[in-house]
Amino acid sequence: MYKLMIVDDEPQILEGMKRILDWERYGFVRIETCETTDEAMSRIVDLLPDIAIFDVCIGKDLGYETIRKLNEFHVPTKFIIMSGYSEFKYAQEAIRCGVRDYLLKPVERTKLQHTIEKIIVEDLHGSIGTMTSESINRDPVLNLAYDSLSKLVNRIVLMVKTEYAQNITLKSVAERFQMNSTYLGQLFLKETRMKFSEYLMAYRMLMAQDRIQTTDEKISYIAFSVGYNNLNYFYTHFQSYFGKSPSELRGK
Repeated sequence: MYKLMIVDDEPQILEGMKRILDWERYGFVRIETCETTDEAMSRIVDLLPDIAIFDVCIGKDLGYETIRKLNEFHVPTKFIIMSGYSEFKYAQEAIRCGVRDYLLKPVERTKLQHTIEKIIVEDLHGSIGTMTSESINRDPVLNLAYDSLSKLVNRIVLMVKTEYAQNITLKSVAERFQMNSTYLGQLFLKETRMKFSEYLMAYRMLMAQDRIQTTDEKISYIAFSVGYNNLNYFYTHFQSYFGKSPSELRGK
């Protein structure tokens, strides 16, 4: 029913944004991504997505400048800007372009969810039906409501969901928060009753399961795509987590 375009020059961000919400439940039947503003310009004019999410800086280009040009073409798309910068100048320019929201990275799921729901209801004249049901607001690994988790743990969880395919570790996360990794690990364990490494592995396993069951991609490619450079290591974790091999899960 709806079409979505995500524009960012970082592939891992694009992948993370595709998975940050259950877009299909909101009625999005098509999700496209672009890594350059030139590509975004032509594809948005062709596709006419209902919603487009732009990073504020795409290479050397500014997302809101591209939105300004697209507005001149009178495309009906509703725009959202996401940015790692909180500078008022960027937000001010984005507002002048008529964007529906300006979200800081890492994008918080609940804020994005509320923005998407608002656009669907107010601009697209649709309804969100059961979109605010418990299943959407619960973490698939922890089986806990996101609003029951602290802001810190929510941010850690979001980092995993957007960067699980990369070499993310507790140490690298702690460095970004300027915290001691041991202390951060203890906080995460206390609140979730799961070690950070266990959570990361479990999320990678769920992502692998989804791709195994919905695509014909080679197992080796799927293993690499969810953050495993060592295929044997992937098979060991998969067998331990699901009690069956990837091939058995796929039914081949």
